[in-house]
Amino acid sequence: VHERPTLGNTDYAFEMAISNIRYGEGVTKEIGMDLQNLGARRVCLMTDKNLSKLPPVNAVLNSLAKYGISFQMYDNVRVEPTDQSFLDAIQFAKKGEFDAYVAVGGGSVIDTCKAANLYAASPSSEFLDYVNAPIGKGKPVTVPLKPLIAVPTTSGTGSETTGVAIFDFKELKVKTGIASRAIKPTLGIIDPLHTLSMPERIVANSGFDVLCHALESYTALPYNKRSPCPSNPIDRPAYQGSNPVSDVWALHALRIVAKYLKRAIRNPEDREARANMHLASAFAGIGFGNAGVHLCHGMSYPISGLVKTYKPKDYNVDHSLVPHGLSVVLTSPAVFAFTAQIHPERHLEAAEILGADIRSARIKDAGLILADTLRKFLFDLNVDDGLAAIGYSKADIPALVKGTLPQERVTKLSPRPQTEEDLSALFEASMKLY
Repeated sequence: VHERPTLGNTDYAFEMAISNIRYGEGVTKEIGMDLQNLGARRVCLMTDKNLSKLPPVNAVLNSLAKYGISFQMYDNVRVEPTDQSFLDAIQFAKKGEFDAYVAVGGGSVIDTCKAANLYAASPSSEFLDYVNAPIGKGKPVTVPLKPLIAVPTTSGTGSETTGVAIFDFKELKVKTGIASRAIKPTLGIIDPLHTLSMPERIVANSGFDVLCHALESYTALPYNKRSPCPSNPIDRPAYQGSNPVSDVWALHALRIVAKYLKRAIRNPEDREARANMHLASAFAGIGFGNAGVHLCHGMSYPISGLVKTYKPKDYNVDHSLVPHGLSVVLTSPAVFAFTAQIHPERHLEAAEILGADIRSARIKDAGLILADTLRKFLFDLNVDDGLAAIGYSKADIPALVKGTLPQERVTKLSPRPQTEEDLSALFEASMKLY
């Protein structure tokens, strides 16, 4: 490693890690054969209560039956999982002694399944061993995991390609997670037919997650400015900072979002738009899974964790929750207005892709232009008017800031460092959008 004392100990390399992905309409029917090819004898099928009655799970069950695959189903995944709901799934996985896993659902299901696979493979580990520091110990994963096939049913998290699993840590009222290349799925099966069972608001909120994944990974701190440089490659984080490979995926995902997200939300029958958003989700996953996200995500974790009574439309759940994509996008106008003084040209380019006319724009206005473009985009899609509309007020800002501080894994990837005062100002600016 060339130590470059002038820059401090920054990294000099980046790594590209993604799951194998297979895309095609109806491709879910191949999953029974995949499990046969893996020689799987005892399979754990994970999903949630809503999905267990819907066509995507049905398609998987048909394929398992056709190829005589013996499985046990766990359908108790919580939408927006918690440490407790992870532990419940981990218990199930340890008891079952499975040799392969199949996750059918959105990010909540896929993330829960990654955690179950990890801790079943490492039975002597404490739960906090692998949880991101400073909340957990953030130990590197050195045990071999079982194959996991992920079948996403939303067009949002891109969890089928990434080594990240996110949950609400109840006691601290904050979201955190586990990040390691070792937990990424073996195979993501991207079947656009599954997006046809998504209600309108789920399409919108999961699409906002794709939007922010693309914007944040494209504007993240460059990989060669991130420190420390690991002394061993096993310690190089999954989230490495923006890099030339992730940039390609992030920009392409952004273009698809600009072209298809509104169509996918407005017309559930628009199969072309829904299929393209499903692909955009995987593309953005490849981008952010290696570059990382920054402030929208860092600030979203307490927005979700501290929710009071908000229950979103179209989500059939028994607890209040702020859907992840909504918690992320509500701060995006404020965040990109703040980060744009670093790499303003990237912020302008993003605004242009999202429809802004930048021909006479001044480079120093890049942040305002991107923020306005995002506001207009959200207004057109009747998104709640800021954090105030989902139950927060100025009095909550100190708690929201406190919940953002431990999210160093992502906040340190912001191209512009931020103080607690900066974070307070960003939350305040996000109370009302329009």
